[in-house]
Amino acid sequence: MLIHPNPDPVAFALGPLKIHWYGLMYLVAFTQFILLGRYRLRLPHVAAKGWTREHIDDMLFYGVLGVVLGGRLGEVLFYGLPYYLEHPLEILMVWKGGMSFHGGFLGVLIAMALWARRANMHLADVYDFIAPLVPLGYAAGRIGNFINHELPGRLASPDLPWAMIWPGQALPVHPSPIYQALVDGVLVFFILWWFASKARPRLAVGSLYVILYGCTRFLTEYFRTPDYEVNVLGITISAGQMLSFPMIIAGSVLMLLAYRNAPPTSKSA
Repeated sequence: MLIHPNPDPVAFALGPLKIHWYGLMYLVAFTQFILLGRYRLRLPHVAAKGWTREHIDDMLFYGVLGVVLGGRLGEVLFYGLPYYLEHPLEILMVWKGGMSFHGGFLGVLIAMALWARRANMHLADVYDFIAPLVPLGYAAGRIGNFINHELPGRLASPDLPWAMIWPGQALPVHPSPIYQALVDGVLVFFILWWFASKARPRLAVGSLYVILYGCTRFLTEYFRTPDYEVNVLGITISAGQMLSFPMIIAGSVLMLLAYRNAPPTSKSA
């Protein structure tokens, strides 16, 4: 059994300005977006669509706005609306209460749609390009949650070698942010990166990410203390599972359409 290291959430201070680890994890996420994006430019099937470094830089600007605005609004609307209605100033405190992935996901979809229209790029190509650049950034965010000792897991057996005593708790729990960083983030990255390394039908890469994240998040939610639970047809599911299930359905439908509408040469890729 392990003890949570409970590090200081403030990485360093510059006078009155405090730099939080959580914010630095977002910087890591945006940096890897640029580096992985530039690597993808080397792939022949990606270069053939006319992608450039300038496109990546522009998309990052729009993506940052989508992540921050969508992620924070999603946290407020999906997980804590009654609380934030009573404490509206805390909506701006992104280090307190965190961000919602599902809100950030929707924010990025909207931001990329705006950018695609401005850049005269096919929206499906945009989603296919950025999808492999998302999972490791997500993993960095979950590491930030762990440092902030947020998102504690459900109770775990003391015999589990990695069961952890969470700050403020007496009984061991699953270190769910680590689970989600490794499964929803790193594992999804490797699968998606392999899939995107070859030419696929338009929107297939983006659809696969939606399916993979929906499935892995649905699984790892079983180890995370739910923000709240709902009852659907007699089955109790967490808020995260409720938000992830539509992703699985939508991603599967889009994947079928991607292969059905693909030219014959793309279907065998």
